[in-house]
Amino acid sequence: MAELRVGIVGASGYGGGELLRLCLAHPQLEVTQVTSERFRGRGVGTVHPNLRRRCALEFRAAADLRPCDLLFLCLPHGESSPRIDEFRALAPRIVDLSADFRLRSAADYVSWYGWHHPRPELLGSFVYGIPELHREAMRTAPWISSAGCNATAVILALWPLARAGMLGAPGLVIDLKVGSSEGGRSAGAASHHPERSHCLRTYKASGHRHGAEMIQELGLAEDYPLRVTVTAVELVRGILATCHVPVPPGLTERDIWRLYRAAYGDEPFLRLVREREGNYRFPEPKILWGSNGCDIGFELDARGGRLVVISALDNLMKGAAGQALQAANLQHGFSETTGLDFFGLHPV
Repeated sequence: MAELRVGIVGASGYGGGELLRLCLAHPQLEVTQVTSERFRGRGVGTVHPNLRRRCALEFRAAADLRPCDLLFLCLPHGESSPRIDEFRALAPRIVDLSADFRLRSAADYVSWYGWHHPRPELLGSFVYGIPELHREAMRTAPWISSAGCNATAVILALWPLARAGMLGAPGLVIDLKVGSSEGGRSAGAASHHPERSHCLRTYKASGHRHGAEMIQELGLAEDYPLRVTVTAVELVRGILATCHVPVPPGLTERDIWRLYRAAYGDEPFLRLVREREGNYRFPEPKILWGSNGCDIGFELDARGGRLVVISALDNLMKGAAGQALQAANLQHGFSETTGLDFFGLHPV
């Protein structure tokens, strides 16, 4: 099969670098151009040292992009949408890793992101980028908007319950613990090593913007009282989502297993985890580093009237680059696991 010519816009960031690493090893993709305004003219290996002698490309300015078959957009939020016509003229298929086209409502961008969307007429024309939810739509989609990392962890944790109609009651509480790479490559006061090291810092007690994606994709009412708290922990990669779901009396763990197996039993990147003993009885982000996997486990708290659902993933992989490549594989008729067969390491 002929190789597709691929361009990566914003390839100097963590997500862009991870996507470049994956594309370089993909048998059907040829990366022909990568952009970075900050590092233009410099070799890829000077910014991504893991790719030394693996990629001879130099970063160029986005204005110097040439036509290609597939374009990945790894720009900061708010930078893809004003230039989307320029990018669409360069490639017939696009996967955007930013938040610019994830939501279907322009009003949601105002209330959750605090800005007016410059191209509201295009909202809804991008397929939302979680393959496990929208696989068939991706097969014919010219444009895909890859999902947010925190949103992915939560949506995958709760999707089987949502489709069974079990999320309507108020009281859902979501606790997210995230690694530092989620903040991106640009350094700031919060990411400065003396400030970041040895910390458990809650930086978003409520109102995290990925909540908009959770409400949209889980089919919750617009005014649903979603409670999401995000805490930074001393990891570079990884997200652990702990979701407390109110449930009715009489529900059994067998009932829950049946729902999750029906939803995810054949999924290549999702594993249901519930061991009786050992250190890894529940999902753990560390063992997923570098993989496109998402582990999901649960425990029924009958006394408390709640189901505790836990999910773990690598925010740079299933939360960003890996999921984007999985979507692109579907978009182009490849096996969706192509280039994504790394299982992670243990111990690390």
